[in-house]
Amino acid sequence: MITASAFRRIALGMSGAIEGAHMGHPDFRANGKIFATLHADDKHGMVKLAPDRQRDFVRAHPEAFTPENGAWGRQGCTRVRLAAVDEDTLGEAMTLAWQNNSTARSPHPSKSRKTAPRRRKG
Repeated sequence: MITASAFRRIALGMSGAIEGAHMGHPDFRANGKIFATLHADDKHGMVKLAPDRQRDFVRAHPEAFTPENGAWGRQGCTRVRLAAVDEDTLGEAMTLAWQNNSTARSPHPSKSRKTAPRRRKG
């Protein structure tokens, strides 16, 4: 069983992690992106996993991990039931979420990248 303070300690133990707030509850960010949140009820958290890793955790620990509802869940946001997860398993999931965040590419191409101009026909 993990407490909300243990979840926070594990999240903030990731290199470069900071705590902020998102929609009225704590979030944990690295490189400006959320990799975990703590729900307002202090009974659940969320880790942002790659969808294939989410499936692995849900299959291996169905009592502790479930996809969040809707599109967030399909994108890898994974609800963690704190009363059902142990510290090692949460630490593994949190590390994967942090790593996924730190290696994620920007969704916008670099503005310094130049392409050749198109020629007009005619």
